Amino acid sequence: MGGKATRQSFGEAVAALAETNPNIVVMDADLGKSTMTGTFQKKFPERYFEFGIAEQNMISTAAGMAMGGKVPFAASFACFLVNRFETVRMSVSYSNTNVKLVGTHAGVGIGEDGNSQMGLEDIALLRPLPNFTILQPADDLEARQAVAWSAEHKGPVYLRLTRQKLEDLHGADYKFRVGKGDVLKAAKGTADVTIFATGGVVYNALKAVEELEKEGLAVNLVNIHTLKPLDKELILSLAGSSKMILTIEDHNIVGGLGSAVSETVAEAGFPVKVRRHGVEGFGESGSPAELYEKFGFSPSKIKELIKTLVKK
Repeated sequence: MGGKATRQSFGEAVAALAETNPNIVVMDADLGKSTMTGTFQKKFPERYFEFGIAEQNMISTAAGMAMGGKVPFAASFACFLVNRFETVRMSVSYSNTNVKLVGTHAGVGIGEDGNSQMGLEDIALLRPLPNFTILQPADDLEARQAVAWSAEHKGPVYLRLTRQKLEDLHGADYKFRVGKGDVLKAAKGTADVTIFATGGVVYNALKAVEELEKEGLAVNLVNIHTLKPLDKELILSLAGSSKMILTIEDHNIVGGLGSAVSETVAEAGFPVKVRRHGVEGFGESGSPAELYEKFGFSPSKIKELIKTLVKK
């Protein structure tokens, strides 16, 4: 697989942004080699803070620095950040501090690190918190633009990033817009299925859709890079011209993109079926490719799922 892991895109982007923004500081919790904050540490050692295995202290300090005018990016594995939910809730969300939480190693796609290291419930925990923006870019360019937006935005942001490399989806002219879905495929007329995907699974969904189009299926495919605020207008627009909706995410099936889309459609009273496809239970240890195959996120498994749903 080509491309870059979005954690690497973040590491490079935040170091570049700090050259012109002296208020950017980076914090880590003994995982700098994994979260890719090392580039920043080398360039700006006086603005880099290592907390050891102490995410709670890191998040609290980030909130304090934000109150003092800094723009802190606090990085760790996604599962370790949300394990400190109480601190995130009070110090970041309730206080509405300008903290950027960077959760890497999200989903089963992290591979061999195993289920104890997989962030599978992070969106479900953070989505209810007021003031948060939740971003999950699907490739290198989108990740860099998401980091740049986060640095300028005033308020809490959660960046959900991958350990595994992601293929490039976008050309050089792509413009990331927070809260606006990125339509990758648009059916003419009524769609047999509209797919909303996010993060590491988007490229695989695109490959599946390209094959299904050759078989005559009419499909909409939307990359939802912003899980909060959700692009409800686009979702309802496509729901009104679709026979069914499918959501795909490398996250627990409860509380993530699938739940957000289902809530949106149900509240609008749309009579359209929504099928959520995500992780049920915990992950396992294996290569990213093996786990995506097992959990139904490979292009062939996604294609198989769509064909089965459409036949029903």
